[in-house]
Amino acid sequence: PKESIRIPFDNIVYIGDSCNDEIRNKHMPYNQNNVLAICYDFDRTLTPYEMQAQGYIQQINENVDEFWDLATRLAVENEMDPNLSYMYLMLNGAKGKFQVKKDKLHEFGSKVQLYKGVETWFDRINAYGKKCGIEVEHYIISSGLKEMIEGTAIADKFKAIYANAFFYDRNGTAVWPAQNINFTNKTQFLFRISKGTLNVNDNDVNRYFPKESIRIPFDNIVYIGDSQTDIPCMKLVTSLGGQAIGVYDPKLKNKERVHSLIRDKRIKYFAPADYSKNKELEKLLKQIIDYSKASFALKQEYYKNLEESEL
Repeated sequence: PKESIRIPFDNIVYIGDSCNDEIRNKHMPYNQNNVLAICYDFDRTLTPYEMQAQGYIQQINENVDEFWDLATRLAVENEMDPNLSYMYLMLNGAKGKFQVKKDKLHEFGSKVQLYKGVETWFDRINAYGKKCGIEVEHYIISSGLKEMIEGTAIADKFKAIYANAFFYDRNGTAVWPAQNINFTNKTQFLFRISKGTLNVNDNDVNRYFPKESIRIPFDNIVYIGDSQTDIPCMKLVTSLGGQAIGVYDPKLKNKERVHSLIRDKRIKYFAPADYSKNKELEKLLKQIIDYSKASFALKQEYYKNLEESEL
């Protein structure tokens, strides 16, 4: 079995002197910029609770557990996507109480509690990346609400926020879903990030990109999530050479989910969702950045040697 292999092949170096030793690859110039993308789920990854349960559900006079139970039942009975179900209940529950507008959702978002250290996390990680010659970019890929995330204190830290969103009429009132991002179609946004086709209506995401034109290869993508709904993204990232990290609530210390995820090879690492300085998660990300730095330097050296051989 893999775990009993004394020296795995990724720890073997072969040094030779002739063409008989060579496995020749077609030369493709490697990207000159080292960019690392860190992609986050939101609920229970950056915040301890679902964002809708931190004020919105209570303001429409609903019990939080009953709201989610009704959303699940509505989805099952009507063969409905669960995200569309909860978005419908949000709009329906607000009737006669308040108008659902962007600024109102931003207001609810501003009250969302974040895990310890989150607000300073991005600048710290960016600074360490810069020190290592790496440009770090942060992205949200969430089944929560984009408008609420935009209202949080960390909204401007992300290059793009991919999440469920409403369509608004001419009066600015939410009337219909504009985006529905469930756990399976989350994966398209990883390809958008990798290829640099960030606009949700850019169909170039489906176009073939040669390796040298990929802006962020998957081995430079990190995905951080907390549960089974993140599995498609976690599996895609790890299978293509990237890093997936499972996080768990540092107060509850319930590791059952992350243990299951790592046993099933969905993630490579797990850590408590404490984003404070010098905590386990920061140390892990710095190790990944160090690894990216070394890997990038080796790739550059390989292409330099290959180019010389073809002169």
